[in-house]
Amino acid sequence: MRPRTFSGPGIRMLPRQAASEPAGEFLALLGERVREMRALCGMSRRQLAAKSGISERYVAQIEAGRGNVSIVLLLRIAYAIRCAQDAEAAFPNDDSHDRITG
Repeated sequence: MRPRTFSGPGIRMLPRQAASEPAGEFLALLGERVREMRALCGMSRRQLAAKSGISERYVAQIEAGRGNVSIVLLLRIAYAIRCAQDAEAAFPNDDSHDRITG
């Protein structure tokens, strides 16, 4: 049996499997980026899930490249990470004030 194909104006015929490979690669890279940004902010998956309103399990799936995330969910994740970055910039977790006051 031949693999099913799809086509349209300006689209060459591609097997479905070939069309899904770039999507899988993209989702893997996206998940990696979400995990890196979350780690840079010092956030746990649980914290990111709570701030973004997404289940912790789904955050794990996204980070593993298995979650087919919508743009709206991606915006919620980005906003949650951005808020964490803003909080870190406003209230850095370092002891520089202790070094000055002795």
